[in-house]
Amino acid sequence: MNPMQVSFNSALEDGRAHYSIGRVKAVGRWRAAHEPVAEADRQAAVRALVREAEEYGADALVDVNFEADEVAGADIDGVPLSRVVATGAAVRFAVAA
Repeated sequence: MNPMQVSFNSALEDGRAHYSIGRVKAVGRWRAAHEPVAEADRQAAVRALVREAEEYGADALVDVNFEADEVAGADIDGVPLSRVVATGAAVRFAVAA
């Protein structure tokens, strides 16, 4: 099985035609907000995003981006927390008629 293509813009690397089947979202683990976001956190979020897209029968992901989700932490012993959130569009390859 080929690995799923992941693109950070609206086009696939090979220029293949595709159509959207929906937006998907995946989140990373909570960490102390003062800790820098590691590349490993982004990679883990992308892997989770790929698994989510596969559940919908996607061939690829486009428009993948990252955000930081934060909580003030007042109800969690006062520790502010953050996590990486990855979103993207799950797509299927267009089939020529």
